[in-house]
Amino acid sequence: MSNKQTHETNESQNGMVRGLKNRHVQLIAIAGTIGTGLFLGAGRSIALTGPSIIFVYIITGFFMFLMMRAIGEMLYYDPDQHTFINFISKYLSPGWGHFSLLSYWLSLVFIGMADITAVGTYVQYWFPTWPSWLIQIVFLIILSSVNLIAVKFFGETEFWFAMIKIVAILALIATAIFMILTGFQTPTGHASLANITRHFSFFPNGKLKFLMGFQMVFFAYQAIEFVGITTAETVNPRKVLPKAIKDIPVRIIVFYVGSLISIMAIVPWYDLPVDKSPFVMVFQLLGIKWAAALINFVVLTSSASALNSVLYSTGRHLYQIASEYPVSLMDKLKFNTLSRQGVPSRAIIGSGFIIGISALISVIPGISDAFSLIAASSSGVYIAIYVLTMLAHWNYRKSADFLADGFLMPYYQVLSPITMAFFALVFISLFLQQSTYIGAIGASIWIIVFGIYCNQKFKRKAVEL
Repeated sequence: MSNKQTHETNESQNGMVRGLKNRHVQLIAIAGTIGTGLFLGAGRSIALTGPSIIFVYIITGFFMFLMMRAIGEMLYYDPDQHTFINFISKYLSPGWGHFSLLSYWLSLVFIGMADITAVGTYVQYWFPTWPSWLIQIVFLIILSSVNLIAVKFFGETEFWFAMIKIVAILALIATAIFMILTGFQTPTGHASLANITRHFSFFPNGKLKFLMGFQMVFFAYQAIEFVGITTAETVNPRKVLPKAIKDIPVRIIVFYVGSLISIMAIVPWYDLPVDKSPFVMVFQLLGIKWAAALINFVVLTSSASALNSVLYSTGRHLYQIASEYPVSLMDKLKFNTLSRQGVPSRAIIGSGFIIGISALISVIPGISDAFSLIAASSSGVYIAIYVLTMLAHWNYRKSADFLADGFLMPYYQVLSPITMAFFALVFISLFLQQSTYIGAIGASIWIIVFGIYCNQKFKRKAVEL
């Protein structure tokens, strides 16, 4: 059997079942591209830079797409890797690989904690007397169960979660087209594309605010790499993965740029409230009185989708950590084992248990503040892992493994350094805002201290061998 044919079987070489079909992966890719921030925070991002926020989304999306091309090229070469982090170990160094694997898992855990907290808040919109910690635990148990059954069941759940987000965005765009064509009267005037260019200024709040917009948009795209973690469990990944990645620019144009243009065409950008969801505003203008409840449902499913994906990903990464770096506790808990369905069930349960701790943390004020600081630091660490991934891809291109007829990243010798420079710029911009600079300092300390520790640890191991 040829190398390419082996990846079309129902089981990957690492024992996991290839249960994700093309439609699952394509919708998972869309779900990873569209963040909850689009539905709730679009008004805040528009207020920051005005209509030029569209360019911020396009520029940031372009570099995220280039990173996905780098990840896609390496996964095309070896689709049996169930995390792109493994390439950092292989093509950079075991020390940086260990740093990235543990740091990425911890970052995902904190994202999961934020997602589960958001779920509790959104459910309380309808049931304010229900305790948030109980809502969080119930959702965590339900979504953990989804992940434990079979990867196909996870894929089906994500498919419908993503579909809800897609329908909401397309409904917004369709509403905007209708309002523009009919000259719909709003409290601020008529719906028109002219609302976007009226009083236009590229830097309405200064160049610094424009630069700060990149970090906000960057984290809206966070988790775009998630589709790269599904490769080992995807049927015919060498056909499915390239399509999912190639379509990212179209998704960015339709979902992000389309949404922003629609919002600003209906309500002039300078009249948009910062503290209200533009989606709610637009649907209320159309006469939908239950618009707020509708968008609350969309963001609830969006957060549940993100939590579902985090449980999937943290389970695979904890399984990888336990497999590559066995310690006595990991051996006892058997995090490095697969269930009969080919799912790392113990690792999923272990990750879910740690994420569930946030339900208790949220009711302890002092610990809650410390948690917020650590969670903010993890965002900066995420950027470092993206840079390490690009460096790993650079070394892969120069290695004997390089697959010349693979899914090649175009002009990598020029575009890879530019992409890494962009990530560095985003990291630097974290120091410019009061709400993010403490997290940026924490991230810097973690990267330096833990990075040195991991590399020294593996250097000592190499000397001992």
